[in-house]
Amino acid sequence: MAIYYRGIFFLAVTAFLGEGIEFLVNMILARELGSHGLGMYMSILPTIFLIVLLASFELPVSISKFVAEREERYHRNILYHAIRLAIVLTSILLLIGTIVVPFVPVFQSYHPSIKWLVLLLIPVISLTSVARGYFMGRQQMGKIAAANFLRKFIQLGALFGLFRFFEFNSEISLLVAISTLIGSEVVVFLYLIFMFNIQVQQMKRQPFSNLNRKLVRKNLMAVSIPTTGMRLFSALTNAVQPFLIKGALIHSGLTGTIATEQFGMLMGVAMSIGFFPAFIAHSLLIVLIPAVSKMYAESDYSSLQKMLQQVMMLTLIYGSVAVTIFYFFAPDLTSLFFKSETSAEFLQLLWPFFLFHYFILPLQAFMIGLGMIKEAFFHIIWSTTISFGLIFWLGAMPEWRMDGVIVGMNTEAVLLALLHYLTVTKKIGLSLSMRRAWPKIANQRLK
Repeated sequence: MAIYYRGIFFLAVTAFLGEGIEFLVNMILARELGSHGLGMYMSILPTIFLIVLLASFELPVSISKFVAEREERYHRNILYHAIRLAIVLTSILLLIGTIVVPFVPVFQSYHPSIKWLVLLLIPVISLTSVARGYFMGRQQMGKIAAANFLRKFIQLGALFGLFRFFEFNSEISLLVAISTLIGSEVVVFLYLIFMFNIQVQQMKRQPFSNLNRKLVRKNLMAVSIPTTGMRLFSALTNAVQPFLIKGALIHSGLTGTIATEQFGMLMGVAMSIGFFPAFIAHSLLIVLIPAVSKMYAESDYSSLQKMLQQVMMLTLIYGSVAVTIFYFFAPDLTSLFFKSETSAEFLQLLWPFFLFHYFILPLQAFMIGLGMIKEAFFHIIWSTTISFGLIFWLGAMPEWRMDGVIVGMNTEAVLLALLHYLTVTKKIGLSLSMRRAWPKIANQRLK
C-alpha cells in the first residue's frame, strides 16, 4: 500500500500549491469583477462544469478502474478502444452542442463569444480524459498533479497579466475571466497528450494481448454510464442551485441585485475559503478509485478495512483543524477578498458543510471502487432533494433568508456523508468484532 500513500502525498503537496494559486485567482476575480460580477461568474460556472462532465463521460474513472484491474499487457488494447469511444462521443456532443448551446437561456446574459468558447472544451476534455484515466490507473500521479497545477498556474498568470496591463469594462472583464479558465484547460490538454503519446510509444515496443472489443466497451460503459449519471445529476443540481438560492432570496423580499451579491459572497468568498483544504480530499479521490478497485478485485478486505480507517482518521484530523480556523478567523480570511461581515458569517455557519464534504469525496471513491455507483447515486438524489426543499422553504422566509439556505446546504453534506459511510462499512464488513465480520465477508463474496 506504500505506493498509494506516496501518490496521495505527492498529489496533496502539489494540490496544496495549486489551491494556493486558486485562492489568488479568486482574490483577483473578486477585486476586478466586484461582488455582482463575481456572482455572475459563479452563476455560469456550474453550466460550464456540466458541459465538461458530459465531454469527459467519466472516462478517467472507468479507464483508471479497468486499467488497475487488468494486467499491463492488456493496457494498449484498452486504450485503443477508449480513444475510439472518446472520438465518437466528441463528435456527437459537438454536433448536439452546436445546435443547442446558442439557445441555452443562461448564456443570454453574457458576452456572445462565451458560448463558442465553451464548445471548445468538448474535444479538449474528452481526449484529455483518456490520458488522465490511464495515468490514474497506473498510479502515475506525478503527471496528474503536474497537469492540475499547470492549469491553475496558467490561469493565474493570464488573469494577472491581462488585468494588470489592460482596462476592461464589466462585460469584457467577465469574458476575460472565463477565457482564461478555458485557455488553461487547452494548455493542460497539450501537456497530457504529449506525455500520453510518449507512454504509447513505449507500449508499442512491449508485448501486448488483445481483449474483445465488446468486453472493453462493456466494462468502460458499466462504470462510465452510472458514474456520469451520478455526476450529471450533481452538475444539473449545481447549475440549478444559483437560481434556486437567488429565487428564494428574492421571494423573501431582497432585490435581484442584493440576492446576486449575497450569492457571490457565498460561492466566491466563503466557498473558496472553505474548499481550500479539499485538495487533500480530491487527492484521496484520485488515488483511492484504482487502489480500492484493485484490492476489491483481489478480495483483499483486510487492506480495504485498514485503508478506510486510515482515510477517515486523516480526514477527521485535517478537517477539524480547518473548520476551527475558519470559524475563529473568518473575518480575517474573508477580508482578503473584500471587507464584508456578511461573507464572514457565511463562512462560520458553513463549517458542517465543509467538514462533511471532506469525508464525502474519499467515501465516493470507495463506493466507485467497490462497484456501488448505483447506491451512491441514490444517496445523492435523496440528500439533494431534502437540501433543495430546505433551501427554498427556509431561504424564502424573511427571518431566515441566507441563514436558511445555509441550513439546507449543511443538511445535505451531513446526510450524504453518513449514507456513504454506513454503506461502505457494511460492504467491506467493517465492525467492532472482526471475528463476526469475516464470515459475512466470505458469504458476500461467494454470492
